[in-house]
Amino acid sequence: MGKLWNVQSNIWGEETTVTQSWNTTTAGTSIAPAHGAAFALLGTVQMSLIFTLTSLTVPLPRIGREFSLHRDDLILLSAAYGLAFSGLLLFGGRVADRCGGRRGLTVGLLVFTAASLAALFVPGPETLLTARFGQGVGAALTAPAAMAVLRAVFPQPAAYGRAMVTWGGLSVLGATAGNLLSGVISALASWRLAFAVPVVVGALALVLAPRLLPPTPAGGGGSLDLPGALLATAGITLISCGLVLTDAHPWGSPAVLAPLLTGAALLIGFVIAERRAHDPLLPLGFLRYHRRALALAAIGLTAAGIATTFVLLSLHLQQDRGWSALQTSAAFVPFAVALIVSGRMTGPFIARYGVSAVTTSGLALCAMGLALLALTGLAPHSPYAYGLLPGLLTLPVGGAAGFAGATVLATEGVEPQQTGLAGGVMNTAMELGPTVILAALLTLGSDTASLAATAVAFAAAAFLSTRTK
Repeated sequence: MGKLWNVQSNIWGEETTVTQSWNTTTAGTSIAPAHGAAFALLGTVQMSLIFTLTSLTVPLPRIGREFSLHRDDLILLSAAYGLAFSGLLLFGGRVADRCGGRRGLTVGLLVFTAASLAALFVPGPETLLTARFGQGVGAALTAPAAMAVLRAVFPQPAAYGRAMVTWGGLSVLGATAGNLLSGVISALASWRLAFAVPVVVGALALVLAPRLLPPTPAGGGGSLDLPGALLATAGITLISCGLVLTDAHPWGSPAVLAPLLTGAALLIGFVIAERRAHDPLLPLGFLRYHRRALALAAIGLTAAGIATTFVLLSLHLQQDRGWSALQTSAAFVPFAVALIVSGRMTGPFIARYGVSAVTTSGLALCAMGLALLALTGLAPHSPYAYGLLPGLLTLPVGGAAGFAGATVLATEGVEPQQTGLAGGVMNTAMELGPTVILAALLTLGSDTASLAATAVAFAAAAFLSTRTK
């Protein structure tokens, strides 16, 4: 893992000054082995959380056949983890800041691992749905706490900046691993064994955390803003649920409008409550910081673009082309390889060209990759080599650059006592992005149109990023 930190970038201050500072003061330095082991542990936990999010994508048809589930049931089963995850992230971030990152990480891992173990042995769809919700609750406590501990591992802004460049690509890598391994596991054994991965990771992390991770002090003072937490959790969850239900119901139906409108009202109430709260769950000024809003939008869009590609191509290859789950997973191997290689190159590019330039270029490459998939990848008889492969190689290169750069920008200027909050906000953007974009794309009724529309969104985001200094 030591090579992962050969990155020369800093997120505190203007990019040109920062890059020069890194090149003259930290070039050639290596990270301490203890810090490397701590980062490896935290990074593996983060990847496991996102792995779990996508681990049902490929085997979902098999689960439906085993439990005789209808499409609506499968949609809810697939979304249950993300609903709980995204809904509780802001509260999880506040818990990490108030109670201490390592303590929050331990509690979150206990819940996450226990729910994953239950999912491994579920007897029916109801218990599987409950286990998926439990996993999401644990993940919402774990993800922001991991970032809070990461800040304690790298207290110096320079070292923290280098770590965040790598951290930004871990979520994309975890999502890719979830799609690849779940297909292989379900083809060779049982889809249930995919839940063994978070069980093993969670158990190891609980054992190793006291040895590898530094203690993190509690924030002290203030409250957890429970009214704000309830409003935010209920609002985000209801809106996400309403968007998910658009796959099975029209936008104007009561099944969709009721949760959407109720969730929107609750979020408006949340904003009003936060403006009046003495110690708010989400200080509204946090989102007005220089370039943070654009960075969060880029994170959500990148996550949505990759999730859209996985979902649409998985269905296309299995339903339209008749590929097996194992063949479908194998089709994404070049995607994973390109993601890993480009992720190793992102740091040096940020050091040389600046984080804004790399983020903009990443968004533009994502637009290009999605356009290639829309034009050639979904054609009924297009060969894999020059139909799907060009887009599957271009998209991960852009995704790695865009995600890493946006992660650095999103944590720019964050005070140490707000690191958990930053982690909660970032992961909320990452979870809501796919839900919102996929729901919007379902109305188009065409996979090709969906990918093309996502490509246009990336192109627009790339243009806007060039206008933001």
